[in-house]
Amino acid sequence: MKLWMAPAGLHIEPAQPRDADDMARLHKQGFYRGWPREEFTAFLTEDATPAYVACDAKRRIAGFALLRLAADEAELLTIAVDPKWRSKRIGNALLNAAFDDLRMSPTRRVFLEVDEQNAPAIRLYERQGFVRIGSRRGYYPRPDGSAATALVMARDLG
Repeated sequence: MKLWMAPAGLHIEPAQPRDADDMARLHKQGFYRGWPREEFTAFLTEDATPAYVACDAKRRIAGFALLRLAADEAELLTIAVDPKWRSKRIGNALLNAAFDDLRMSPTRRVFLEVDEQNAPAIRLYERQGFVRIGSRRGYYPRPDGSAATALVMARDLG
């Protein structure tokens, strides 16, 4: 099994179908419209949607990243970190592990969408080499019924 080191005594490993409940719980904590467990279960059984979890020695999950592969491109579908683990570079470690793994595949470019008001996520992505290539107005629903603009970002794996 592949393992990557992460900060704060955690490690990163490929996600498994048994992780769907924890992933759905973390996603709901981080996003207005969290995805259900069934959706994560479906993703975790597909080869084209690699996922990575940051966890401790007892395999308690602190965060995860989920991608979708298509030809020589990948999309970061979502990334979430438990609130008590935020600001500890767990998201950075998850992306590093995913990119390390993707470099062993045909993938050469990674895309993502992020709420233009999510400054911490944008900083993370910019530190990881992502640049803004466009936007999608009205992409993310908000609790008040309005919709947020998504920034489209990309980076080469090099």
